[in-house]
Amino acid sequence: MRNLAIRNIVKLGDDTLRKKCKPVNIIDRRTHELLDDMAQTMYEANGVGLAAPQVGVLKRIVVMDVGQGLIELINPQIVKSSGSQTAEEGCLSCGDVRKSVTRPMKVEVRALDRYGKSFTLRGEELLARCCCHEIDHLDGILFLDRAAPDPDEGE
Repeated sequence: MRNLAIRNIVKLGDDTLRKKCKPVNIIDRRTHELLDDMAQTMYEANGVGLAAPQVGVLKRIVVMDVGQGLIELINPQIVKSSGSQTAEEGCLSCGDVRKSVTRPMKVEVRALDRYGKSFTLRGEELLARCCCHEIDHLDGILFLDRAAPDPDEGE
């Protein structure tokens, strides 16, 4: 077994964060290594989610842990959402910046696991928020793009 690697987290301003990621067509040892490294990197940075472009890889891969254990998503798609919630969000790629963002209260996500098996993840509250935030990363969208305008801006 190889040692897990802590990867560098790409920071705001890097073009990688604005690119659309490619679907994963082949799940192999390298995919498993990326999933393992991403999880290790997320935990090391005290995050609840991490998308592959945040470690410089333009693939549709996400890892999350909102306190219920590690969740790995390959080629995730939100297939259903309902309700609404507004809360402050941050991002491992955006330093200490925090903004208020409105997201769905519930989501249903279809994805593949690390073995290529399709599954459906249903999430509410923080898990729903995290799914939306991380899947946005796969399309080059940052939480800052969805944030409510700052009342002090523009004065």
